[in-house]
Amino acid sequence: MKKLSIVILLCLALLNILCLVHGSLQDDPKQVELWFKNLAFTKRKMTKLHFYFHDNAQAEPITAVQVGHSNNTFHSPSLFGLVMMVDAPITIGPKPTSKLVGRAQGFYGFSDQQERGLLMTLNLVFTEGKYNGSTLSILGRNPVMHAHREMSIVGGSGVFRLSQGIATATTYYYDGMNAVVEFNVVVLHY
Repeated sequence: MKKLSIVILLCLALLNILCLVHGSLQDDPKQVELWFKNLAFTKRKMTKLHFYFHDNAQAEPITAVQVGHSNNTFHSPSLFGLVMMVDAPITIGPKPTSKLVGRAQGFYGFSDQQERGLLMTLNLVFTEGKYNGSTLSILGRNPVMHAHREMSIVGGSGVFRLSQGIATATTYYYDGMNAVVEFNVVVLHY
């Protein structure tokens, strides 16, 4: 009986340490501080993600709305100065009816006077599976007419605390105002 009690206590202690070291989603300040203290004992991981971003400025459901523009925006071939706020679904497949895994929330602005190049600031908010409640933050230039675009992953929360990586975007569908964009993400995190 005594041996069983010791084994149970050791298992509970090990489980507690694993939760702290491997991405506990507790986000109160004391838990975050404890997570950082245990960081020296953790190994960096690489995670690959694949999903589709549904950006609809005109088609239902609307996922991107204009929040600003300059006096010259609509005289510019690149829409320079147009700013859009976005709250768009991210799904496992390209169809809008595909399984929802999260939302892309943030904004993008047309920041290039020569071509349609966006400054994108997006938080990928995961709502399903083992990444539920975690986020990744994208910041970078998105020249939307290029076949492939690379943007930086500059951080994250939850499972993705202290993350760094690359998000590669490829247009799957585009009609001028609405788009489905395929994302391949490679992220390093603890």
